[in-house]
Amino acid sequence: MNFAAFFSYIFLTAFTPGPNNIMAMSLAGKYGFRESIRFNLGVFFGFLAVMTGCCAFTGLLYRFIPLLEPFMVYAGAGYILWLAWSIWRDNPRSGKHNLETNSFLNGMILQFVNAKVILYGLTAMTTFILPNYKSFPALALFIFLLSLMGFLGTSCWALSGAAFNRFFSSHRKILNLSMALLLAYCAISLAAKGI
Repeated sequence: MNFAAFFSYIFLTAFTPGPNNIMAMSLAGKYGFRESIRFNLGVFFGFLAVMTGCCAFTGLLYRFIPLLEPFMVYAGAGYILWLAWSIWRDNPRSGKHNLETNSFLNGMILQFVNAKVILYGLTAMTTFILPNYKSFPALALFIFLLSLMGFLGTSCWALSGAAFNRFFSSHRKILNLSMALLLAYCAISLAAKGI
């Protein structure tokens, strides 16, 4: 496995703006970091459940329809290129979200409807993990690693709060270009590997 591409992908996906990170930042701004921990723990356990589901689903597809594997890798590489393009042309959104609850359950349930998390799991499984690893301990380790990165992303945004948002806004073009280029590298290295 190309670990540079893998870690670039999971780091950028976990730490770029998305529903989890924006909600964590907003909750920490509203209630303080200590109070946002419940939400962030819910995100972590929701990630564990979704990543396990992505692994099982993709593993079943690979087992019963092995001819799909190359197409899934190329689809994952295409999705990563689309992410790179989206990040490059992204404009920051302003305004705070109105949140009714700051709870573990809210953080956990969000993962089951968060398209970014589901695509994160499916892409990581199809393009990086399952083509290279099949054993239960290795898959469990990767599920935990993907979930931990998601948790670290939301925790980082919660810690940074409004300061991180200001930094992103003032350096948006340079940060977006850097992230887009790293994601493009991931996609190109995956496509070049072929299967």
